[in-house]
Amino acid sequence: MKSPTTSPRTKHSPFGVAAAVGTAALLLAVTACSPATSASSAASPGGTPGPDASVPALDVNQAAAQLLPESIKASKVLRVAIPTNEPPTQFYREGTQEMTGANPDVARLIGEALGVKVEIQVANFDSIIPGIAAGRYDMTVSSMTPTAERMKVLDFVDYMQMGSTIAVAKGNPLGLNEKSLCGKKVGVLTGSYQLTVDVPDFDKTCTDGGKDKIQTSEFQDTRQAISALTSGRLDAVLADSPILNFAATQNPQIEIAAKYGFAPVGVGMPKGSGLVKSVSAALNTVIGSDSYVKVLGKYGLESSAITDARVNFAQ
Repeated sequence: MKSPTTSPRTKHSPFGVAAAVGTAALLLAVTACSPATSASSAASPGGTPGPDASVPALDVNQAAAQLLPESIKASKVLRVAIPTNEPPTQFYREGTQEMTGANPDVARLIGEALGVKVEIQVANFDSIIPGIAAGRYDMTVSSMTPTAERMKVLDFVDYMQMGSTIAVAKGNPLGLNEKSLCGKKVGVLTGSYQLTVDVPDFDKTCTDGGKDKIQTSEFQDTRQAISALTSGRLDAVLADSPILNFAATQNPQIEIAAKYGFAPVGVGMPKGSGLVKSVSAALNTVIGSDSYVKVLGKYGLESSAITDARVNFAQ
């Protein structure tokens, strides 16, 4: 029987993020969460940081800038949707409304390459695609996997790669992994790849084998899901590897039970808007730069680097 872990997102597994994520600088940066991370907040500003001296500024790619839609050329602003607080991919600097992390920093590198200001808008993950469709955001840098379903409404350009992880109570008392979740109570983020692709794949394997489907509970952020896990309301949590790897370094009550499915995530923007041409050119500048390597290294995500910003490559 074909395992659900052979879905397109499963390609290879160079998971080397957990140790580096635990650096002192990152720990200090995320010791406090802004009130704006509440699940009741649909969107909020993400702040504009000063320059980071450790990351070299990028020169403008004039050819890419010329490809920008006229409205963005005129405003010189790129409105970027970023999900709520999920270190190390996105989180608020302690005591501020300023969003930082791998996703906001990559978004700002794209802005530098295009010669425009990046205006970060923080939103719940499941509200981002509707927000782009409604014209509230120009694009999103949110660890979003380019699936065939999402590509019906968005264009994507790859910018990073990551996988999925299963977190469980310390000691893994139920002995869980990606092949033993049938009938278990599992927390997932609303609108996530794990909910929309992984769980249906797992469920098919379960029912084909005469077992019960996974009992899923949806959450707006991983902190809520982990709270449910540690209180005994869940057996496991499924989420992106960088997020759960970091959470496991901060919470002694949980551990990582399994990792699977390593593949690219993409910058998403309105389908057919023309923005994809300029963002693709800008991202090829970004991923070929030392700045990109330094940004990922800041958050322990060196293994998430890619070398080719592919356009509309479905996972």
